[in-house]
Amino acid sequence: MDAGLAALLGAAVGSLATIGAAWVNGRATARSQFDQWRRQQRRDTYANYLGALHDRDIAMDAVLGALRPETPDLRDVEEKVHRFVALAREVHRAAEVVILEGPLPTVETADRVAHASGDLSSVMHRMVQNALAGDSSQKTVDAASAAERERALYEAVKDFRVSASDVLGSAN
Repeated sequence: MDAGLAALLGAAVGSLATIGAAWVNGRATARSQFDQWRRQQRRDTYANYLGALHDRDIAMDAVLGALRPETPDLRDVEEKVHRFVALAREVHRAAEVVILEGPLPTVETADRVAHASGDLSSVMHRMVQNALAGDSSQKTVDAASAAERERALYEAVKDFRVSASDVLGSAN
């Protein structure tokens, strides 16, 4: 093989190796950028959901607080219930985005939050209906039930935070 052909062959092999390395590097960079973008999307989704939960829970606490007096101010209770309902809709919207962003373990923990929240909301609804009807016979039982369900909701939200943190801390 003469020197010119050897040089040409060497240059061709070198060029192919360079192109191959650039392609591999480009794919790795693109994947890394996509993973970073995906992580940020999920972070924003989870933060929005937790923020909506927080706002709704403050509204729920306000409703429960308005129901505590022996004779609650029914107009105040109804105003607080309307605020709660509006914020509950925001939680539902935020949960829909969590479902879209995933992954499945985080969606499952969000579902547990929804169930715990629904259980507490049912007790709160019954308490409001009883207050509007002037019936205080179940007030003590309902208050204890609400406190129990609040603890269950707190645990479910805590589990969601752990699940979301696991997802955001991973390379997925």
